[in-house]
Amino acid sequence: MCGIAGILRFGPVAGSSGSINRDLLSRMTGALAHRGPDGEGLWVAPDGRAGLGHRRLTIIDLSETANQPMPNADGSKLIVFNGEIWNHIALRAELVAAGYRFRTDHSDTEVLIHGYDAWGIAGLLPRLQGMFAFAIWDDTRKRLTLARDRVGVKPVYFTRHDGEFHFASEIKGLLADPRARRRVCNVALYHYLTYLTTPAPLTMFDGIYKLPCSTYLEIEADGRMQSAHYWDAVPGLGVDAARVARLSESELTDYYIDGIRERLERAVEKRMMSDVPYGAFLSGGIDSSANVALMDRFTDDPVNTFTIGFSDYTHLNELDHARRIATLFKTNHHEVLVDEADMIGYIGDLVHQQDEPLADWVCIPLHFVSELAKTNGIKVVQVGEGSDEQFCGYRSYMGQLSLHRAMGAFPKIVQRGMALGARAIAGSNVRLGLYADIAGRMANGREPFWSGSIAFWEAQKKSLLGDFKVPEPTGAADMIAAGLLDPAILRADSFEVARSFLEPFDRKHPGQDQLTRMIHNEFKLRLPELLLMRVDKISMASSLEAREPFLDHDLVEFTMDIPQSAKVKGREAKHLLKRAVTGLIPDDIIHRKKQGFAAPMSDWLKGGFGAQVEREIMASPMLGTMGFDRAMVAGLIADHRSGRRDTALPVWVIYNLVAWHAHWIEGTGLGARAA
Repeated sequence: MCGIAGILRFGPVAGSSGSINRDLLSRMTGALAHRGPDGEGLWVAPDGRAGLGHRRLTIIDLSETANQPMPNADGSKLIVFNGEIWNHIALRAELVAAGYRFRTDHSDTEVLIHGYDAWGIAGLLPRLQGMFAFAIWDDTRKRLTLARDRVGVKPVYFTRHDGEFHFASEIKGLLADPRARRRVCNVALYHYLTYLTTPAPLTMFDGIYKLPCSTYLEIEADGRMQSAHYWDAVPGLGVDAARVARLSESELTDYYIDGIRERLERAVEKRMMSDVPYGAFLSGGIDSSANVALMDRFTDDPVNTFTIGFSDYTHLNELDHARRIATLFKTNHHEVLVDEADMIGYIGDLVHQQDEPLADWVCIPLHFVSELAKTNGIKVVQVGEGSDEQFCGYRSYMGQLSLHRAMGAFPKIVQRGMALGARAIAGSNVRLGLYADIAGRMANGREPFWSGSIAFWEAQKKSLLGDFKVPEPTGAADMIAAGLLDPAILRADSFEVARSFLEPFDRKHPGQDQLTRMIHNEFKLRLPELLLMRVDKISMASSLEAREPFLDHDLVEFTMDIPQSAKVKGREAKHLLKRAVTGLIPDDIIHRKKQGFAAPMSDWLKGGFGAQVEREIMASPMLGTMGFDRAMVAGLIADHRSGRRDTALPVWVIYNLVAWHAHWIEGTGLGARAA
């Protein structure tokens, strides 16, 4: 895992005054040092038009010959690469047979640059099994190409100004340029309040964009840009329809169970590819326990496992379950306990590590368990992201599906009455309010499911922000022309984000069940831009690479072809996955009540930290600048601190925004105003 950065200067380049700034490229790369503490590489084209920077975390092929930026055989093309390619050995053999010579022993980076030579970008990407963000400078064509993996495990951000195109693995790499604008993107802020993150390609910074998952972008020397999307989590890719058509219901269930188990086994085995020590985060739930059980099959050494607990609010702890799995599989087990004081001491670093707000408090335990792994000499861990989305593991999913069935049984006029009644009784409970809003969407012909994590719905935002202005972001016209941005999401209406995903899906895959549609939506926004970004940003801040076997695209393609009727039986979450891992881990682990990897933020916000949060929010000049209703914000905080209703999520969403604004826009940082 690494950090990448680069600059492309548009137009003619003549003399040193027209060349890119090598010192700037070094500063951009240096801002990513935590992603690659093991080495740094810089390259600037002889004509000064292009430059690439790299920070290396050595995991595969530790030799210096695998350093980056890496050229092809004749030096006409160079690559900087962040990630891992699981099938690089097979691809290398194919390239060797085609006449390509390799100078490294087993570098997956060299496979990418030769693969681009052999097949072009459109031929290379579908062949790859892996997680990646990379950039290739093709000097022959005078073209820069950026690419992001199918699911969006690895990020890449970019901006253009002053006749240049800049990219980096993190936004802070772009902000190393003193010319970079630090302004709020209003429409991104508007959508963030709903989705807890900003939808790609938008970021919270005006004029800074992120490449959507399963997309590549080509930038020409004259500044023209063109993107292409090369994969989607959709039905029709993973199951042979003709084969399953002949199966009975019981045979079909067995087919699904066997297919899940086989693909998960392969996914875990692939992700054990490493030349350095590796381990796993272990909560003692189904996903992490199955991970550890399968890892144990593919190594003769004890698996290194890492677990976190809370010393002040023990009701969230899963330490005993994790210890049981660790004992059963004889792992080399490590634990860390944290409390409110630890969390408060970390908050400032959290804001810096995230770059833009990611309003998921799981980032906090994720940081401490990542540090635990790092201090024990680990560079690679396997994690369980993606399982709940594919196998309907959330209670909220069950609630959404039940409401969808119930509301769908009534005509629209009755649905509207039900929605109004639900809203009338929802004032004391944020979750009930959310379901009331979902019912209202259905009654008015709008898609009911937007995301598995929603903070503020549209009616609330109208009250919170009033007549909120959403001017067109800097560079939006270029993003639209390049095919990266649907202009509809530039409106102050977060339904347009969900619509931009589901309308094409429904057109290309008509008649799909509601769960399949929901899962597709999650693969477009919540998974890549919230859940995977929290893992990437927080683990990489500790120079730790995280790998997600449940998001192996072979497994995803298979599960997208499994209908809701097979995935959901009664009220049992993860029905098929539980069947698939039966016999692999203990039954009581499989069937225990889901707890989830979390933090006691609701409790912390009622105590001393809550008082700090209140001071920081209410003192923020951003509230006035952006037109927030201060009384409504104060009411949300007071309601939670008094125990009248649980508003922890919307308060945390606003606090993350305020803290981000203080750190990155105002330049004051947390605590400065209160002091």
